[in-house]
Amino acid sequence: MIDRPRPTRRGLIRAATGLAAAAGTGLTSPKIAEAASGDCPDEASQIEPFWGAHQAGITTVPVQRHSYAATFDAVAKSRDEVVAMLRRWAAAAARMAGGEPAQALGNDAAIRAGDSGEALGLAPARLTVTFGFGTGLFSKDGVDRYGLAGRRPPALVDLPRFDGDELIEALTGGDLSVQACADDPQIAFHAVRQLGALARGAAEPRWAQTGFVSVGAGPQQRPRNLMGFRDGIGNPSVHDPAAMDQFVWVGDEGPDWMRGGSYVVMRRIRVALEHWDRMPLGFQEQTFGRQKYSGAALGSKDELDPPDLNAIGEDGDPVIPENAHIRLARAASNDGAKILRRPYSYNDGINEVTERWEPWRRRKEYDAGLFFVCYQRDPRSGFIKIFER
Repeated sequence: MIDRPRPTRRGLIRAATGLAAAAGTGLTSPKIAEAASGDCPDEASQIEPFWGAHQAGITTVPVQRHSYAATFDAVAKSRDEVVAMLRRWAAAAARMAGGEPAQALGNDAAIRAGDSGEALGLAPARLTVTFGFGTGLFSKDGVDRYGLAGRRPPALVDLPRFDGDELIEALTGGDLSVQACADDPQIAFHAVRQLGALARGAAEPRWAQTGFVSVGAGPQQRPRNLMGFRDGIGNPSVHDPAAMDQFVWVGDEGPDWMRGGSYVVMRRIRVALEHWDRMPLGFQEQTFGRQKYSGAALGSKDELDPPDLNAIGEDGDPVIPENAHIRLARAASNDGAKILRRPYSYNDGINEVTERWEPWRRRKEYDAGLFFVCYQRDPRSGFIKIFER
C-alpha cells in the first residue's frame, strides 16, 4: 500500500466513541519492521520494544495503567502527504517508546517544535503506541481521495447500530487512530500530543479519550471496572500463540499487508453508576453471572474455574441466569467466537443530565464508565456476533 525500502507500519481502525455509548470497528496492522535488537522489554529502563512482528499495545502484558486514545480526520491533499505523515509518526513513536524525545532536540538545550518537552527526564513507563487506519482513509463520501479504495479489506465493516447506542457524530469514527498506553499518564498523553503536532496539515484530531486501570495483588487477578467486577477473565491467553493466531491475528485471508494485524473495536460506554450502586449485590452478580468479590462464576469457587452453564439451583432456575453477561458472551454461546478485551475505565467529571423516564427532572451524574477496547481476527465473527447476542 505504501512504498518504502522496508516494511511499513500499516493498519486500519475505525474507532468510535460517544458521550453515552457508541461503536466502531477497524483493524490494526503488523508493526513496521522486525525487531532490530532485543526481543524482551528492558525492565530497568521500562522500555517495551516498538519493532516486532505485531504492533505493541495489543498483547502487551501486564496491561499498562493508563491509556490515551485519539482519532484523526485525514485532510492531506495527496497520498504522498499521508505517506510522509505516517513515516513521521513511526519514527517519533519508536523514539518515544525508547525514552527519547519525539524528534532530536539538537546540540543545544532548546526544545524544538518536534517535542513539547513535558516528558523530558521521565522514564518511558512501558509506552506502547498502536496505530490504525479507518474506512475513511480508503474512501470518504464516495470519493477515493488517496487511491486506496481497492485496498480496503472485506472484513473492515461498519458496526450496526445497537440498541442503547447514543451516537454523537463528532465523537464517532475517524480516518486514523492512535492509542498510547503507559504506566505514567503524562507519558501516554505526551506521545499522542507529539503525533498530533507532527500531523498538522495532513490530519486533524477528531476525538480523544483517557483511560485508567488498576490491578489487584496476585498474577491471576484481572482489573476491576467501575461497576466493581473483574474484566477480561474469559480472554484467550496472550501467552498462547495458537489462540492468538486463531482469534486475534489476521491470517492468510489477508490481504497480504494485513497479515499479522488485528481488527479493533472501541466503545466509550457511560455507566449509570448512581443507579447501579443502588442495586442489591445479588442483582449485580446475576447480571454478570459472577461473584463480585472473588470473580468466580456463580456456583464456582475460583476466578478461573470454567462456569457451569448447565447448573440448576434448588429453585429450579439456572444458577447462571439465561441473560447473564458471562453466558451471553461466552464462546460456547457464540459458535466458539472469542475476542481479546483490553478495556480501560474512564472518569470525565460530572455532567448535568435529564432523567430518561422523567424528562422534566435534571440531576448531576458522573460522566464515567468503560472505554471498551477489543481485538479480533474478524469483527463479523467476533465482536458483532457476540454483541448482537
